[in-house]
Amino acid sequence: MEELIYLDNAATSWPKPDEVYDFMVKFYRDCGVNPGRSGFDKAIEAGNILEDLRARLTRFFGGDTSNPERLCFGYNATDALNLIIQGLLSPGDHIVSTNVEHNSVIRPINHLVRDHGVEVTWIPFDKDGFVDPDDIKKAVKANTRLVIVNHGSNVIGTIQPVAAIGKICRELGVTFAIDCSQTAGVVPIDMQEMNVDVLAFTGHKSLLGATGIGGLCVRKHLDIRQTRSGGTGVRSAYPYHLEEYPFRMEFGTPNMVGVASLWKAQEWIQKQGGIDKIYAHEMKLARKLVAGFKNIDGVTFYCCDSMENHLSTVTINVAGLEAGDVGIMLDVDFGIATRTGLHCAPLVHQQLGIDKIHGGVRFSIGAFNTEQHIDKAIKAIAEISERARQMKQTRLQSSK
Repeated sequence: MEELIYLDNAATSWPKPDEVYDFMVKFYRDCGVNPGRSGFDKAIEAGNILEDLRARLTRFFGGDTSNPERLCFGYNATDALNLIIQGLLSPGDHIVSTNVEHNSVIRPINHLVRDHGVEVTWIPFDKDGFVDPDDIKKAVKANTRLVIVNHGSNVIGTIQPVAAIGKICRELGVTFAIDCSQTAGVVPIDMQEMNVDVLAFTGHKSLLGATGIGGLCVRKHLDIRQTRSGGTGVRSAYPYHLEEYPFRMEFGTPNMVGVASLWKAQEWIQKQGGIDKIYAHEMKLARKLVAGFKNIDGVTFYCCDSMENHLSTVTINVAGLEAGDVGIMLDVDFGIATRTGLHCAPLVHQQLGIDKIHGGVRFSIGAFNTEQHIDKAIKAIAEISERARQMKQTRLQSSK
């Protein structure tokens, strides 16, 4: 079989740049020790790369560069979102979120609603896949403690107007958080200009790092309540978890291989001309994909009539076929990897009305995809759609 065509970059980017792979191995062989826990040279060297990445990502996200310690590392965006949501809400509080959220937001909120008396309002998106900032404003109440919004949907690819939402939150005095899982590394983010108080990111998608690394960036005016405790490597005699950042939000030994991967990936992104160049490449291919699908009978796609304020993520269905069956055909017959189902974002599918047919088929384009990949994907869907029509005709003839 030909080489796999990978169109599942919304799940994780693959492949990573060769420089990232090489640096991860070199760093871990040469300096794979625990940072900041000891005073010998290699521990200091490991600590230096950790702190340098902390400063780099603070600049990258438009955070408070005078307080880079507020860029805190964790396992992934889900880990960070749990810290944010559980650390900001208390019984009786109200939270506003949206139907474009991932389960990494939906489930922590639902647990707080069920178990701790928190209230939630879910804001729907319009026919084009965007949340209206005025709907957010109308939903805010006297006890609203947090507004949290998915910056870019992992299903329909729409980029939400977070700057406008942030302005409203600042005017109303409500904390504003965003989930940057899909946008970090491909869409510019400036926390200060967007009035974002805290964001969650993951390293293994468009930031082009390894799995198992992510975190949160907290503006200096906001403090998040600690919900965990453990080792920090410093002030070991103190009987409680440290309250200062980054220790306030970091627990135990960090994922230094993941740190190394992100550190090198930041260099690689800069060498490509920055995220604008990568985004332009991906969106050129996404527009080609959508244009090709529009010419195929039986293909339904969602929130892609315009590709403005959009990620290179496209979800479709083929008439007469289950999404899962389409995914299997793409994989087995054409060597194309996609993602099918509800994509851990059930509210999106419920609003689109496709939850009952088990979701959709998601194509998500990355930095290493090519026009040839897109041509083959279009051709494959055309063939699969034709199969579906032939199967339908056969069934109709058999029923006569």
